[in-house]
Amino acid sequence: MYGTAGGSRSPKNPAAGKGRYFAIWVIIANAEDRDIRMRSKAAFIVLAIVIAATQPACSLLDSTVNTFSKAVGLSDTAIVIAKTAQIRTSYAVVAADLLEVKRGDRLDVLDQMEFEKVIWYRVRARDEENTEGWIEAQNVITNEVMEKSQKLAEQFKELPPQAAGKLRAASNLRLGPEMNAENVLFRLSNGSNFEIMDWNFVPKQQIAEGDDASGARPSGEVDEDIAAAKDANEPEKLDEKYDIWYLVKLDPSVSPAPAGWLFGRQVELDIPSEISFFQQNNRKFVTWQRLDSDGQGSTVTADRNSTPGNWVILTRTNVSKPVDGEEPDFDGILVLAFDKYNQSFYTVWRSTGEVWGTLPLRVEGSGDNKTFSIRIRHPEGRMDEKRFVVFRDRNRVRVTQPEDIAQYYTTHSR
Repeated sequence: MYGTAGGSRSPKNPAAGKGRYFAIWVIIANAEDRDIRMRSKAAFIVLAIVIAATQPACSLLDSTVNTFSKAVGLSDTAIVIAKTAQIRTSYAVVAADLLEVKRGDRLDVLDQMEFEKVIWYRVRARDEENTEGWIEAQNVITNEVMEKSQKLAEQFKELPPQAAGKLRAASNLRLGPEMNAENVLFRLSNGSNFEIMDWNFVPKQQIAEGDDASGARPSGEVDEDIAAAKDANEPEKLDEKYDIWYLVKLDPSVSPAPAGWLFGRQVELDIPSEISFFQQNNRKFVTWQRLDSDGQGSTVTADRNSTPGNWVILTRTNVSKPVDGEEPDFDGILVLAFDKYNQSFYTVWRSTGEVWGTLPLRVEGSGDNKTFSIRIRHPEGRMDEKRFVVFRDRNRVRVTQPEDIAQYYTTHSR
């Protein structure tokens, strides 16, 4: 880049240059405590001055800054996802606590270490002392992982939630609906609440054993008791054939990461108590939305202190009924309303036959005038969107169904 007035410089030795940079990197990367790091940084500066005599100025600045940043990991940050966690002097069992951090706190990631199969990050807190120490990886989420979760949330940003759920046991939040060590975002604690945006049915034989697959049979193994008790003419059961995976939306109070997939065996559907009584053993509620919320609060949860309301509910039997290898998300429709004078619920409308439908369920409108739309399969094989009109006639809620709804019933037996 820079020439000399009296002549040209002798050619650089590429091998020697690489050797010098490697030596610098080793000094920084192998530093495991603060004192060694400080000495390493000093050595880095001294060696950088020595190299300056033989390196062009511009390339020296770029390469030394990049090498230093990679060595100490200044390019990544992390957000605390645990309610509280400790930054410790080391990752050893006898290490002392340095600083308590809380959910939402940001940390600079300096290094990473796996100790006894547990991943730890060396971090710098953003307190007055810039406290440095080690924190267990399960307590934080890195910026890289956060971006992956945000990208997943983009898929449903225009869609309403379909249901609500909570974890019955701690479980891994994943990037996809499969047991894969490479797609784990982080671990959600027992009791975590979330909104369900979608779900997938995955054949059981494709589910490998894993830490959030408690009770799962190894791939390809068949339960002999179930097989022996099954009638030859009995249709396949949905829960015997598939495992379900839920795509969930997380509130910032639960997790900074907005979205991910959860294994269904660890998920309990959080059906509002005011309507759970109407669920039948052979027909489970899978999707529900409140019809009189007008956008105030969640449409899939009910405040214990609020007045009971009106609901549209999609139901599902436990019978497998695939079409072209795909299962319906729901096969029944129910509309319930609450009579404020009698203080009781009544059935406004229900499908008199089974349908073959897929998500999402959408509710639109305001006040007493609402519509809800669903996608159901026509006997000719096409998927059609059908809209139902909900209105109030004096003190009673009514539903106007599509005129041709009967054409979409796959069976009239209830």
